[in-house]
Amino acid sequence: MDEKAILERINEFIDEEHALRQAHERSETTGEDARRRLRELEVALDQCWDLLRQRRARIDAGQNPEEAHVRPASEVEGYRQ
Repeated sequence: MDEKAILERINEFIDEEHALRQAHERSETTGEDARRRLRELEVALDQCWDLLRQRRARIDAGQNPEEAHVRPASEVEGYRQ
């Protein structure tokens, strides 16, 4: 997945997150379903941002960005900000 595709995916996830939050505010979704999907989106976004950072770091280091890979949620979610 190239940088453009990753950024498109990020934007899709953000759009879905916003739509879900708005639907929840209008009581169009159940609390549990909305929370579960929001958590899934947060994890997917973290994985996409991590992949994007990996690719950019590889480019800066003169390495092949195609060798970057999606890391497991357990690893990405353990990062400290």
